[in-house]
Amino acid sequence: MAKKSGMEKAKGKIKETVGKATGNKRMEAEGKTEEMKGKAREAMEKGKGHRRSGKAVDDMKPRPPA
Repeated sequence: MAKKSGMEKAKGKIKETVGKATGNKRMEAEGKTEEMKGKAREAMEKGKGHRRSGKAVDDMKPRPPA
């Protein structure tokens, strides 16, 4: 799904640029928001890869008393 985050970031950047060029503050803000959503999705996807490896899940398992 990395493509989805990349597309979202690109779409947001384009909207932001067009908004700046035309003086449309709303479009500019929407573009910034979409770009941030793409970055957040990308970060979430990176985190999923680590969790699937089992390391994060193993770290959260209760340990037997020593």
